[in-house]
Amino acid sequence: MKKFIPKMYQQSIYNINYPKLKEKGLKLLIFDLDNTIGSVQEEVMNKRTADFLNKLASDFTIVIASNSKEERVKKFCSPVNFYYVSLSLKPTSKSFMKIKKKYHISYQEMAMIGDQIITDIFGANCLNIYTILVDPINNDLKITSLNRKLEEIINKKNKLIRGNYYEEK
Repeated sequence: MKKFIPKMYQQSIYNINYPKLKEKGLKLLIFDLDNTIGSVQEEVMNKRTADFLNKLASDFTIVIASNSKEERVKKFCSPVNFYYVSLSLKPTSKSFMKIKKKYHISYQEMAMIGDQIITDIFGANCLNIYTILVDPINNDLKITSLNRKLEEIINKKNKLIRGNYYEEK
């Protein structure tokens, strides 16, 4: 069950201690799209998020990894010029391996930031990628509701309570 526990848990991408991540030697940040950097209703990344990610790009390589289709991810990411992986098949290692190969970087230099324990946290933890859980921005798609029910069971077993934020576990 340890593979389901994030190293850090914060309310949103805006609450993460990025200088601490840099101190840890992390060089590349992978952001999940839906309900992590944008709501499922947003078609295009909003200005606040685009400005924030562009600012982070001065210290980190930024990548967007989403299980959504190419059209959704491409349109959403249009305000920024970051590499993205659509249909990433998280929690499988496919997208993480693709990113690792593209940037010639070790998994230990990467962080995965997402709102779902099963897809984002579990998948990255299996490869020893630093994991950061954030609360979902908005309501989920119906397809995500099964994951949320499983997540509740996993969180109970791991004593992870949504809303009890921490920096390192």
